[in-house]
Amino acid sequence: MAAGPEPRWFKSSYSGGSGTECVECAYGPDGALIRDSKRADGPTLDVRLSSWRLFIDAVRHGAQPPS
Repeated sequence: MAAGPEPRWFKSSYSGGSGTECVECAYGPDGALIRDSKRADGPTLDVRLSSWRLFIDAVRHGAQPPS
């Protein structure tokens, strides 16, 4: 099986300038990849794109966790 292209990682524009407390995201063919910016060679979390979009939408609109 051939390897796909390298993911294009990015951080939110809301991330501070120090870059030490951030997560990075990259979009792949099947979903979003999430990693700790301090550990670029560390593990990644692979999330279905539909779930990632729901999460981002909830964050943008200030959704509160269930009590």
